[in-house]
Amino acid sequence: MKRDSYDAYHGRNRFGTFLKVLIVVLLVLLAAAVAALLFLEPYIVYSADGVRLELPFFHRGTEPEPETSAPALVVTTAEPTPTVVQEPEFRGILLERTALYDGTAQSQVEGAGATAAIFDMKGDDGTLGYISQLDLALEAEVSAADPAINAAIQLLNSGELYTVARVSCFRDNTVPREHMDLAIPKSSGNWRDDEEFRWLTPASGEARAYVAGICRELAGLGFDEILLDNCGFPTRGDLDKIRGGDRYDAENLTGPMELFFQELTAALADYPEVTVSVVSSPAVLSGQSDGSGLTTALLEQYAGRVLAAQEGEEPLPTLADGMVIPILAQPGDPAQTQWAVLNVQS
Repeated sequence: MKRDSYDAYHGRNRFGTFLKVLIVVLLVLLAAAVAALLFLEPYIVYSADGVRLELPFFHRGTEPEPETSAPALVVTTAEPTPTVVQEPEFRGILLERTALYDGTAQSQVEGAGATAAIFDMKGDDGTLGYISQLDLALEAEVSAADPAINAAIQLLNSGELYTVARVSCFRDNTVPREHMDLAIPKSSGNWRDDEEFRWLTPASGEARAYVAGICRELAGLGFDEILLDNCGFPTRGDLDKIRGGDRYDAENLTGPMELFFQELTAALADYPEVTVSVVSSPAVLSGQSDGSGLTTALLEQYAGRVLAAQEGEEPLPTLADGMVIPILAQPGDPAQTQWAVLNVQS
């Protein structure tokens, strides 16, 4: 053993001491940073321009602006109110044909408390209140004589007045005289009713086409409504004198009338705004037969309005799909009733 030998002295490790101090400092800084982050978190503002720090002591003396926001738009949708469409009241009065052109139609209608002017455009005698281009009308010479009448009718119909063209469909005292093959027959010649008027037969396709053609011409002249009167086989006079056969089959009166309405509908196809109304008897409205060939089913299907004679105080029967208007001898109460007067008012 060497007594005098000794281990080499290396001195202190200065680098280790520095490293320890650095770690302590970093830990202190980290703790301080975490504490600062926690403290400053409410004042850190994130925006599209980046991150900024807004400390309260930098804004002393200024009141924060109150937050404003646009008031919420409240949209209130009203509950829809059901719309009840009511048919306009019909109060029609038959005027002389002269009112077509003399400028008095409006005043006459208003004076009677009516709402519609009715004109006899095909009379029971077969004459027409206008100039027709139909072959049968030309042959029988039943058109009006005034060459300017059609223009006058169109002028009247272009106004506000509601106009109705009455058409005596098959009661016609002129055309059957010229064309006996189109007439209701008797044992010899034309059958005549209680007023000695001849009748066209609805069983004839040519007769039906003639009436439908007249209605089409009247629609073209601008009438608002076409009123079909004497629409069917005759119901007045001595019916026993009618000779049965192709022109009058007592067992099939409704068939030809249904064909007529179908053909009329086709003839008026270009005038859907024109109302077709029919004069009927109370018996048909009650579901009975009156010998005309009309039925409630035909009226409900093809008529926009039905006129029937008022008998006493008894109310007229109603239809499922049609409005029934009473025919009166004189104008009724304009404030409360609907009516039609078909006798000419002087």
